[in-house]
Amino acid sequence: MRVLFGGHLKTREQIDSPGRTRRRGDDLVRAIHAAVLGELAAVGLGRMTMEGIARRAGTAKTSLYRRWPSPHDVLLDAIAREHPQEVPSPSADDLRGDLIRALGQLVAWLETPTAAAVAAIMAERRRHPELARALYERVFDARGGRFTLTVLRHYAARGRIDPGRLTPVVADIGEALVFKLALDADAAPNEQQLAAIVDQAILPAVGLGPGGPR
Repeated sequence: MRVLFGGHLKTREQIDSPGRTRRRGDDLVRAIHAAVLGELAAVGLGRMTMEGIARRAGTAKTSLYRRWPSPHDVLLDAIAREHPQEVPSPSADDLRGDLIRALGQLVAWLETPTAAAVAAIMAERRRHPELARALYERVFDARGGRFTLTVLRHYAARGRIDPGRLTPVVADIGEALVFKLALDADAAPNEQQLAAIVDQAILPAVGLGPGGPR
């Protein structure tokens, strides 16, 4: 809708949002994603609104409603966009290195605003069970499930490890030990500790020694 305003035709969005820079496409989406993470940190999961996100992003809320039906959908999209994706060696010839790199991705991700957003959702999963379910379906499962699981499945599919050993417990080993070390030390595990997780826990669990497949 256009309105005559000060002798010039302006859209309703321009009137409602004076002084805002007009952005489109990926620039606008990135600004909105940053805004929803900031809004979550400022007001909490239960008090987020499309108006608050739009204000923080410097855009009109109509820009949000064109893409997402609710603040929670904006949040899930922001988390999904920044969630790491493991990329194993195509030739499946460096299982140990691929596992260490996957755990390194997890450690790096834990320092990001999206990790804090995930923690906020999990802390309120009883109050927002549908949001927690959507987090698993639209983010975690879409990226392969647990960290290291994409790598392990890649090697199993190429006959480098026994697929029967990829149980849910084995899939959880890497993540669980990273979180345990981080909680105990109040600091992210270093590369030496990540290598120890791989050598002393994950590789033995899939029937291999520290060197990986031979």
